[in-house]
Amino acid sequence: MSAVNQDLIAAKLNISRTTVSRSLANHPAISAETRARVQSLADELGYRHSPGRASRRAKLSRTLTIGVLVGIPAENVVMATATFPYIIKGIRDRAELDRVSIDIHYQPPGDFHPDSNRQSVYRHIRNGDWRGIILIHPFAESAVEMIARKISTVAVLESYKQPGIDIIDTDDAPAIVSLVEDLHAAGHRRIGFLSWDYPVGGHWVARRFSGYVEALFNLGLEFHPEWVLNVHKQMPRLTPTEVTDAVVRRIKEDHVTAWVCAADHQAYPLMQDLQTRGIRVPEDCSITGFDGLEPPPGLRRVTSMRVPHEHIGASALSRLVNRIRHPQAPRRKILVEASLVPGETVAAPPPV
Repeated sequence: MSAVNQDLIAAKLNISRTTVSRSLANHPAISAETRARVQSLADELGYRHSPGRASRRAKLSRTLTIGVLVGIPAENVVMATATFPYIIKGIRDRAELDRVSIDIHYQPPGDFHPDSNRQSVYRHIRNGDWRGIILIHPFAESAVEMIARKISTVAVLESYKQPGIDIIDTDDAPAIVSLVEDLHAAGHRRIGFLSWDYPVGGHWVARRFSGYVEALFNLGLEFHPEWVLNVHKQMPRLTPTEVTDAVVRRIKEDHVTAWVCAADHQAYPLMQDLQTRGIRVPEDCSITGFDGLEPPPGLRRVTSMRVPHEHIGASALSRLVNRIRHPQAPRRKILVEASLVPGETVAAPPPV
């Protein structure tokens, strides 16, 4: 009778020995169905892990290293430098408490492709250097799909279609609803929404836009598609300068008196550009943002919603450790509330 080992299990199930080994270790890259088949047959045949191997595995489990992949959009350094250091601080602080090592890599998302085996991130995954990965800022769905098939993954501030990825994000829509309600309470009835164009990702823009539409519906305000910039995929994509041109046009022609910006890093440049064109904020036009960033020198603080980035980073690390230990647990999507940052950019609309 043949000895009961992983080679025998692999032969009976017509799969590779590596798949058997990973299934017995509950590796997330192996489907739940395959893991169940392997583990069921192993129990049936009376397979037992060797003490030496189990001992080594237990020793290795005490050293947990995860990768942190930061996607810095080349067209928007302001956003990246304003948010990711706080997220990473939260990750570092939590990792120290949990005795987890982190390995941080910076990767422009536009250059990150699943068919590029030379990139160091894929090499770390192939070599087993990392037990899991945290993604910060948007990456292409195809690249994320490849990563999630091979390693436990948690995404921060961006949603992906892959069912195995846990998400730590901001509860965007209710926050935007609150901002629109504040504008309405100040007397505004003609309110627009704008964003910049992002070649990769941008789900967060759509979620914030949904809050804008919900607020208009709740308040009984009419929705005007021409007052929405850089959201509809079939409409022309506007550069930041072209966004300002469109805002000025809507202010002068349609008497739009307030604009909800999808992020602070859009709101502050818009305020500067409007100022150069003789439009004062908030005397001539009110503006809101999102993220709670500090204002650049010479600009008023934008009325905004502050995102607790450090808390989000800590939550991402905790979630990933749990996912590594329980790879078959249901997917989690954790939404963190943003808090109002009263600014100086909302006032009553000017008389028409």
